[in-house]
Amino acid sequence: MTGPLPTPKHWKRLEYERLVDLGLFRADPVELIGGQLVVAEPQGSYHATAVGAADDALRAVLPASWIVRAQMPVALDEESAPEPDLVVVAGSRAAYREAHPAHPALAIEVADASLDFDRQHKGSLYARAGIRDYWIVNLTDRVLEVYRDPAPDPSAPYGWRYGSMQTLTPSAAVVPLALPSVPARRRRSPAVACSLGRPLAGEHARRDDHSQAPSDPSAWLARGRAARCSCLRPGHRRGRTFPSGP
Repeated sequence: MTGPLPTPKHWKRLEYERLVDLGLFRADPVELIGGQLVVAEPQGSYHATAVGAADDALRAVLPASWIVRAQMPVALDEESAPEPDLVVVAGSRAAYREAHPAHPALAIEVADASLDFDRQHKGSLYARAGIRDYWIVNLTDRVLEVYRDPAPDPSAPYGWRYGSMQTLTPSAAVVPLALPSVPARRRRSPAVACSLGRPLAGEHARRDDHSQAPSDPSAWLARGRAARCSCLRPGHRRGRTFPSGP
């Protein structure tokens, strides 16, 4: 006779954080997503380079009252502690000694193999948490996807979805919603250029030619206030579910 199927454990964030403090997950980098433990797959070198390039671009335009956290936990809700590739939060690093930030102004995922997961599951999770600005650096199509206007949607994995999505090409620029406006007379601007495919000047390539990438990935880094992080080979990110226990 077949017995009932075992019920996976639904983890609470405080339970998960206690296990992290005990060192349980040192061998497996995991995130708590909607009560389930999800293992982060190893990153390829180009994926890691894209994260670093986006990080550099954000740090170049942020005022002193904002910081960037890279691949660190966010205390999103009672059942979620994801680790976005990048988040922008208010305050100083010392402000988060006792607890992870709960309300990032901007969350960014750099996606190749994880693109569907980041669009559907992460997007729904971040929308439910009220994150107004969610960006996906889409390495597969070499575009930036900007998601805004979170709203309830019963068909979404976590009951919420972003109401607007804009796809930006390498020639575009985008301003994070949370950043204050900067007077036009100042050269510094909070706009982050979406230069996901153009080589830097002096590399003897047309500005809009995406077919030629420099051999050194660091050449895609910022000049001025823009980050070049395209022509990155697909890496690996998230996907497999960590056993939830009895």
